[in-house]
Amino acid sequence: MAELATLARPYAEALFDVASQGDVGAISQQVDALAAIADNAQLREFANSPKVSSEQVFDLISSVVSTPLSEPMKNLLRTVIDNGRLTVLPEIALQFHALANAGAGVSDATVFSAFPIEATQLSDLVATLEKRFARKLNVAVQLEPALIGGIRVVVGDEVMDTSVKARLEQMRVALTA
Repeated sequence: MAELATLARPYAEALFDVASQGDVGAISQQVDALAAIADNAQLREFANSPKVSSEQVFDLISSVVSTPLSEPMKNLLRTVIDNGRLTVLPEIALQFHALANAGAGVSDATVFSAFPIEATQLSDLVATLEKRFARKLNVAVQLEPALIGGIRVVVGDEVMDTSVKARLEQMRVALTA
């Protein structure tokens, strides 16, 4: 996937530069919507057809998006379609979010839990994690019953695993060593 990342980087950086001068939140929502649409296999098949013009692809995607696209997003979409890079849009969205988070001093975090976490517990957990990782976090929670108990937190390339499964694995390694 390094190739997709390499192709997406200039688009994401240019979009972030433009968004920095305006509303990053609105651009973020629009790039997510375009990425979800571009991820559709039928759309990609339609776009790759030699009988279809780039203007037809643009019109189709523009009509499917729930909110009207801003000028920067229209320009990005036209450029991506004209350059045959429609499949790169999801990666552009990922890199755009990474740039926006870095600019705001925020990181995305995923908390894997064996059981659902109540709102009050989650707010306490987020405060603790923000102190631990020394930055603001956008937290998403995913249930993973295989953990047995506890949580595993992933922030970028950092992992904090306090799950029962991890502790049992540590004990197994210690006993077999």
